[in-house]
Amino acid sequence: MKVRDPFGQTWRVSRRWVPWRRRLKGAIELMPDLPTGDDPISMVILVIMLVLFAPVIVVVLLSGVELLLVLLVVPFAALGRVIFGQQWTIEARRGWRPWWEAKAGTWGQSGQAIRDVATAIERGTLPPATIEGRGD
Repeated sequence: MKVRDPFGQTWRVSRRWVPWRRRLKGAIELMPDLPTGDDPISMVILVIMLVLFAPVIVVVLLSGVELLLVLLVVPFAALGRVIFGQQWTIEARRGWRPWWEAKAGTWGQSGQAIRDVATAIERGTLPPATIEGRGD
């Protein structure tokens, strides 16, 4: 659920579908452009850049494999949580940065907790910061 506090800041309150927190995005945008000239110097520079960025390429490929595994596991994890009545964790994000989290009980209880937290944020009662290293 997306809400705004009285100061105009956007908050997102939702269930966490997997038991771990999301990782921050943006590593791909930090990579520099590679030279694409057709002279020998450009080719040497390209080879050197590829050798230097081979670890980055490997990490990106491994991250892609991890993403595929997460996409494979999430439906089963969600089904297991619903069938076996596991507690859901709800979280509030200030913008996109995780700010607050709490255990909320079953599916119905977590839905009510999301609505309660969203209403409190709209009224100006902000949740306490419970997540370390949120980048502030």
